[in-house]
Amino acid sequence: MKELILSQVYQHPLISADDLRRIIDAHHPRSFKKGEVIYKRDKVLNEYLVLESGLIRSYTHNYNGDEITTDFFGQYEVVIEVLSLFQRTPLQEDLQALTDGCGWTIPYDIFQELFHTIPGFSEWGRLWMTNKLFQFKQKSIDIITQSAKERYLDILTNKPQIIRHAPLKQIASFLGITDTSLSRIRKDIG
Repeated sequence: MKELILSQVYQHPLISADDLRRIIDAHHPRSFKKGEVIYKRDKVLNEYLVLESGLIRSYTHNYNGDEITTDFFGQYEVVIEVLSLFQRTPLQEDLQALTDGCGWTIPYDIFQELFHTIPGFSEWGRLWMTNKLFQFKQKSIDIITQSAKERYLDILTNKPQIIRHAPLKQIASFLGITDTSLSRIRKDIG
């Protein structure tokens, strides 16, 4: 399963079969239980996780102390807080498992070595980062241009595992609305 998942995640035409084998071999198994905080706020991230199964959320607290979900990570996604990993700064969020699950981690120092010695890996990384920046920008625009109902329907269509496993309050905070408003949206949808 490791080879299947990681070869799908690290797809890039410049990554040779031998280089892909080096990248895959650098990953180690990691399992987690529902409710576990996998990466903790105020700690520097020293690895990232490619998720095989499960659902993880990132969250922080607003100025009132309310918990706000900032992102969800599902199957085959890279679970990472880029600023902490690459700038070597403490996490500003906690990353918590919403279900039992498992995945594959790669330590920061080994990632750096491979990133700087495998040209296809660095190109994959640039492409991955560009995609994440686009997604972040799109989410910002969607909050302004779409209704909460449209944003909820987008999650329902594109990431149904969030609807199945995340509590209503976490989904609502991710959408930037109250759980009462989300309940009304869900009732309207039927």
